[in-house]
Amino acid sequence: MTLQGTGDETVVLNAMRVRTLRSGPPLAWDAYIMGVGCGGNVPAEGFTTDLDAPRPALKPLSGQRDFPYKVSASDPEVFYVTANTTAHDVTWCLEIDWSSGDRHGTLRVTDAGTSFRTAPAKNRPTWQWPPGDTAWGPEVKG
Repeated sequence: MTLQGTGDETVVLNAMRVRTLRSGPPLAWDAYIMGVGCGGNVPAEGFTTDLDAPRPALKPLSGQRDFPYKVSASDPEVFYVTANTTAHDVTWCLEIDWSSGDRHGTLRVTDAGTSFRTAPAKNRPTWQWPPGDTAWGPEVKG
């Protein structure tokens, strides 16, 4: 995700956390791998979370720092969040606490209003759509 201020004032991103909305047994469906291929060369901060934990927490990837961060209209910040689960079907979102001057709030991050959903792929038929292909195909490992 990319976070950017809308004006000249700096916005401090004080904290980001995972909010679990629902957790249930794994799905008995096929699994689809999203984001197969390469990405652009954009500097990003990376975080990971274990959705199987009783209270999932975001952890910075090795060598990266934790919050706070700052953004403005001319200085955006890009974050990659990798959520993992091996045992549950989890519906979740992110919450970011922010402040700017005397204003503050919490931004809920979803996929255009729909919460994220992550489930394990272990022992499931797994499909991917690599760049340049024209259809879903079996996962290519290696």
